[in-house]
Parts: sequence; structure tokens; C-alpha cells
Amino acid sequence: MAPSEDPDESTGPRVLDNRRDATRYRVLVEIAARQPAVSQEEIADVIGVTSQAVSDYVRDLVDGGFVEKRGRGRYEVTKEGVDWIITRTDALSEFVSRVSDDVLGSVDVDAAVATDALEEGDDVGLEMRDGVLHAVPEGGSAATAVVVTGGEPGEAVGVTDFEGVVEYDPGVVTVVPVPAVTEGDPPSPDVIRDRATEADLVAV
Repeated sequence: MAPSEDPDESTGPRVLDNRRDATRYRVLVEIAARQPAVSQEEIADVIGVTSQAVSDYVRDLVDGGFVEKRGRGRYEVTKEGVDWIITRTDALSEFVSRVSDDVLGSVDVDAAVATDALEEGDDVGLEMRDGVLHAVPEGGSAATAVVVTGGEPGEAVGVTDFEGVVEYDPGVVTVVPVPAVTEGDPPSPDVIRDRATEADLVAV
């Protein structure tokens, strides 16, 4: 198996382009984690390929100058190999950050309780009932959304593409902080009991 590119090539393999480049990257990372005593069988178990496949990848990495063989079962990643791992890992990190920030960050999904059986793609209205957001068949609601994960009545469904403002009655929330016994004097149990008695809902 010939190396797919020269260690000095600026672009190198993009590890997400195909399975071979992704496996090559993982094999090199596992060698770096285990060096100098490297068990190809262990690497095969970790990444889910055969020992023969790992042997072929190791030979490829040695021929490419990424790994140096020190003896039977003993390998060390070269400076070129370390640089290769760093550049590919940086590229992967940038890609993951872009997906997290630009892609997933732009998809605002919330949960609502279905009042009827709902399917993905259904248009629904949003209503606040007893402090819980509900998804109802569209009609008459000031706020609307689109279902992204369906469900049966009473189940939580995912909704997105919000429009409008959910109508609700403002309420009052009382918060009683209870510090750890080592951080100060806790409030009197009578105070907590009185606050709990006055509240419609209590959470801990």
C-alpha cells in the first residue's frame, strides 16, 4: 500500500474525505498513544478493522515517513507524523466548531407537549398551559412552529421555526438559596416551610 501523499504536502489527506484517510489518521493517533510498544491487535480492536489492515496502514505510514520502526512491535511517530496529526486535528476541530456554531447553533429546537398526535413537518400552535409549553394543531394561537420530532398526545415533541409570541400569564417566582453547611448559615426550616406553603409549585 503506497502512501497517499508526501508528508510535506501542504494539503494532505482530508480525513473526512474517505474511509481510508480516516482510518489512516486513527491508526497514526493510536500508534502515538501507545509508542514505543505498539500492539497492532489492540489498535485493530479499537478502530474496528482487521490486524492485517492495521499492518498495511503501519507499513504505509513507515514508508511515508510518518512512523519509524524501532524493532519488532516497536514504533515511534516521527516529527513529520506529529505535524501531520496536529494539522489534521486542527482541521477537524475547525470543522466541528463550524458545525456546532454555524449549523447546529442556527437550528433552534425546543420541546413542547403534544396535545394531539403530531408528525414531523406538522404546523402547530404554541400555548403555555400551567407553565408548560404545549404544541396544538395550528389555529388561533399567537405563536406557531413546525414539528421536527413527532409524538403521541402527552409526549414531548421537538419544534422549531418559531413565529409570533407565546401568550402566558406572568407569575411570581420565589428562590430560597440553601448553601452547603460549610459555606454559611442555612435558612431556618420554618422559612422554607412557609415559602413552600405559599407556593403553587415547589422545585428543589
